[in-house]
Amino acid sequence: MDEVLDEVLDVLAFSPHPDDAELYCAGTLLLLKQQGLRVGIADLTRGELSTRGTEENRAAETAEAARILDLHVRINLDLPDGALANTPEQRLPVVQSLRRLQPRTVLLPYPRDRHPDHEHASELLRDAMYLSGLLKLTSEDAFGVSQRAWRPSSAYYYMLSHDFEPTFIVDISTVHEKKLAAIRAYRTQFHTETYMEGPETYVSSPDFLAALIGRSRRLGFLIGAEYGEGFVPLQAQRFEAQWLLSVHPR
Repeated sequence: MDEVLDEVLDVLAFSPHPDDAELYCAGTLLLLKQQGLRVGIADLTRGELSTRGTEENRAAETAEAARILDLHVRINLDLPDGALANTPEQRLPVVQSLRRLQPRTVLLPYPRDRHPDHEHASELLRDAMYLSGLLKLTSEDAFGVSQRAWRPSSAYYYMLSHDFEPTFIVDISTVHEKKLAAIRAYRTQFHTETYMEGPETYVSSPDFLAALIGRSRRLGFLIGAEYGEGFVPLQAQRFEAQWLLSVHPR
């Protein structure tokens, strides 16, 4: 039996917890979707250890954010929140999702961050992408059908709480407000006027979103735009010499 072709994606962003992709690369996903590409998010966990809200809250908020982003696909791999690890058991569902969705490009968290899950997710995803392309590594889909090997042709780290020097910056000015709407869909997690329950956390402080917006402004400033998102590739990228003229026109 062939793979389900209507699920095949151009770009897949892996998010350690629901809301990480919204915070750090949703502007780029929105732009890609506007250009007619098929984009999706794979959440590794359900964020069940979050201090604020419930797992049911988070599921409803994730669905609303996916609606705002108009994703083609959003899946959850049901890995354990607070215990992500680069093990064969946790790599397998990542491999299965890659072979199912066959993304040409993957966005994944940068390997240095304050949250252990983010760092472990980065390592886990890096290794799973490589293993997913091995012909002799077997896996099955949800129906028990053997999957064919698949490795994305490109992958890029997105910036979480730790700043890095980006290799390139995407101008997200035209979609910045929609990105913020997707973030604010997580009303139990971030500062909103409509949800004031639970203790204040690192991300629920008003200063958190203000700092995120400030960084987007700084990145945008570097490229002559209002807002930006920064990325670095996992490996060196190939460009033809003519590319220099398209990036730096006279």
